[in-house]
Amino acid sequence: MGELEARKLKYPTTGTEALLMGILVEGTSLAAKFLRANGIRLFKVREETVKLLGKSDLYFFSPEHPPLTEPAQRALDWAVDEKLKSGEDGEITTAHMLLGIWSEKDSAGHKIMASLGFDDEKAKELAKSVSLNSAECERILT
Repeated sequence: MGELEARKLKYPTTGTEALLMGILVEGTSLAAKFLRANGIRLFKVREETVKLLGKSDLYFFSPEHPPLTEPAQRALDWAVDEKLKSGEDGEITTAHMLLGIWSEKDSAGHKIMASLGFDDEKAKELAKSVSLNSAECERILT
């Protein structure tokens, strides 16, 4: 869904901001509900994305599968690593992905989340809901 959001904005790559929008588009996950409960909505994220990254060229057509940016790849890798470290069965969730985006301090997704009121306390709250231990929570915040 993140790729689709990148294409809608005619961006050549899928960044952390597009992953964030993808989580919100999905809408039913713990992460999407958590974001909405904290006032972070899809249209506001789109608006903040355009403010931060600018509008794409009207005549540019994004590739069918815009490749991940380095920060987006690191955010996803973080989500996978944290899930594996937990030793728990199950899937890597959008909550893991959201915390991965938050861990990328210089990324567009992190900056947008911060501008919309997401902070380390909210990250800790979300981390507790996906059973990350305190050491894992600290890694998110450092």
